[in-house]
Amino acid sequence: MTIAAILSRKGDSVVTIGPEATVLEAMRLLMQHRIGGVVVVRDEAPVGILTERDVLRLGAEDPGQLATTAVETAMTRELITGQPEESLHRVMEVMTDNRIRHLPIVVDGKLTGIVSIGDVVNAARRAAENENQHLRAYIHGAG
Repeated sequence: MTIAAILSRKGDSVVTIGPEATVLEAMRLLMQHRIGGVVVVRDEAPVGILTERDVLRLGAEDPGQLATTAVETAMTRELITGQPEESLHRVMEVMTDNRIRHLPIVVDGKLTGIVSIGDVVNAARRAAENENQHLRAYIHGAG
């Protein structure tokens, strides 16, 4: 299974925000869409990601900063991205090795989707269930 297959199931819609928006505005987007991270874009190109962890870090330092701090100040700049043709196994490795829960998918410098750890777990579960069904059919057919 590839990332493209996951995106074809869940859709390629991605919640984004500009780097000049405030962290408070980003928090409202996270709550409105019930998501854990928002991709920060400039001219359609991803430049970072603001996650719940980033917001918590800033809020723990000084909660008053949430309404005035620009997203680009609090975001994670070292954006780790994936490609649609990457395998589920490869994405699991990338997310585990880098301890991330959101993987923006980029093609030719443009954001084309995002997969979360939940998307990956669900895809792995579906793949395992499918394999189980095939093995059961094979065992019952062989007997």
